[in-house]
Amino acid sequence: MSVLSRRRALQAFAASAAGASMSGWLPALAAAAGDQTPPRSVILLWMTGGPSQLDTFDPKPNHENGGEFKAIDTAVPGVQIAEHLPGIAQRLDRCAILRTLSTPEGDHGRATYLARTGYRPGGAIDYPTLGAAISKELAARPDRAETDLPGYISVAPFRLANPAAFGSGFLGPEFAPLVVGEGAGDPNATGGNALTVRNLAPPRGAGGERMQRRLELLSNFESSFATNRPDAALVGRRTAYEKAVRMMGGAAAGAFDLEKEPAALKDKYGRSPFGQGCLLARRLVERGVPFVEVSLNGVTGGEAFAWDTHADNFEAVKGLCGVLDPAWSTLLDDLNDRGLGDTLVVWMGEFGRTPTINPQGGRDHFPMAWNAVMCGGGIVGGSVVGATDEAGMEVTDRPISAADFAATLCRAAGVDPWRDNLSNVGRPIRLADPEANPVEEILA
Repeated sequence: MSVLSRRRALQAFAASAAGASMSGWLPALAAAAGDQTPPRSVILLWMTGGPSQLDTFDPKPNHENGGEFKAIDTAVPGVQIAEHLPGIAQRLDRCAILRTLSTPEGDHGRATYLARTGYRPGGAIDYPTLGAAISKELAARPDRAETDLPGYISVAPFRLANPAAFGSGFLGPEFAPLVVGEGAGDPNATGGNALTVRNLAPPRGAGGERMQRRLELLSNFESSFATNRPDAALVGRRTAYEKAVRMMGGAAAGAFDLEKEPAALKDKYGRSPFGQGCLLARRLVERGVPFVEVSLNGVTGGEAFAWDTHADNFEAVKGLCGVLDPAWSTLLDDLNDRGLGDTLVVWMGEFGRTPTINPQGGRDHFPMAWNAVMCGGGIVGGSVVGATDEAGMEVTDRPISAADFAATLCRAAGVDPWRDNLSNVGRPIRLADPEANPVEEILA
């Protein structure tokens, strides 16, 4: 253990002796002892609406709830997934399936907040989404290469259900995501052309020296204002603006130009907004961005809760998997080919779907037993954690809470889940609930 690690371990011990709960002390000590993880990035593939677990990663082919999809073998002996994810099936030895997430929220807005922050909504605390919290920690590591790009970039999010679930909460604007391609599912937009950063170019007629003079004038006004009003929110806002200006003037903006990629590779990802979003995610990670998320909101131009399949579930899921599978599979291969195989790739939505099939051929909201998948860095490939009964109605082994999942995500990313930040109510709040139990079985 290094000197730094020993110091952090002793600090964790001292905190416990002073009264910290044992449930928080033990994980903190473990995290302190394991803080030699190399810096990695995270790509979150967000499935808006809540995907069906029975039609993706927990098939029930021998039960009436299983529906019309077949189960197929994978690269992991004895493990099957649903038939419309053949590419991921071949790469499952790089991934871990969590089959037993069990959460208390069945409403899109509340469930989205819980899944993305690790905390239930309500009360006075404005929790940050995990993308903001994790990117803050990863970007601050001294061994991470500097970049003019933001630490957290969200590609094509659909935020209508709960905008707060996509924000930086009490961390402030400095750690808010740069949103790219919101509305990329619009039928008038196509593929990578829709994934642009708005207002990246200076206003017409205001480039060069004129732009520089405007920025200096703004800086002078703000410096005068800030001198008399020292405030964390103001500092955060100014920092965010400074980052935006650096991106406008630097080579970093070229990261968003997908025209520099070979046409054959763009075809492999798929020419959908989601497929091209995954390609963009790889380009951003390649340039040092710690956390990128790409949302799959629709297939045929719809921009909404794509996986919210209350009717015609099987036709909808087949179409969505037709977009998801090539994009995700190519992303894993592309990352490996470019020496970025240590990137953590996470697949999830806000909840699952009912095992029973309703009269409209659909599946409704079901938070009692659902799936998430983690691939790449920090993960023991080929792992399957948890089990449900034959009908898919109940968890029979290893229930995983939203807090457990948040702590697992932090650990896999190389971040201490029990690190705290000062909240908007003046209380220190940890990245994950101190009572959480990370899924150690899948952590490399």
